[in-house]
Amino acid sequence: MQPSPKVLLIDDNRHGLIARRTVLEEAGYQVETAKDGKEGLEKFAATAYDVVVTDFRMPHAGGAEVLQRVRQADRRVPVVLLSGYVRHLGLSEESTGADVVLAKGPTEAQDLLRAIARVLRKKKPASQRGGQQGKRAGASG
Repeated sequence: MQPSPKVLLIDDNRHGLIARRTVLEEAGYQVETAKDGKEGLEKFAATAYDVVVTDFRMPHAGGAEVLQRVRQADRRVPVVLLSGYVRHLGLSEESTGADVVLAKGPTEAQDLLRAIARVLRKKKPASQRGGQQGKRAGASG
């Protein structure tokens, strides 16, 4: 039996974090959460994840910094960027470098599940890559 894909979910909104975690776990994903970008980057440096889902506007390292640091550490890990300001800030995959940019809102749960499934189809899960489990080489917290 194949292990469930591991998702790192980063958001400073506690209620949003709980709601998204519940949706993802019910869909069969292993989910770890972080309350801000700094904590998320620390967890990312210590553990292999199949996908990172991060809010855009957060204290202590926002989504742009999380995305940049994830890309520096391992370009193969897809990043889904969530924001309530997608239209207002003109956020897109092209402008941010994220694999997927999603607007927070009423269709967010379904959009998030579809986006994660799509990016995971394009890559081999960390649990099957070998050598990526545990501490990342050269990554710093």
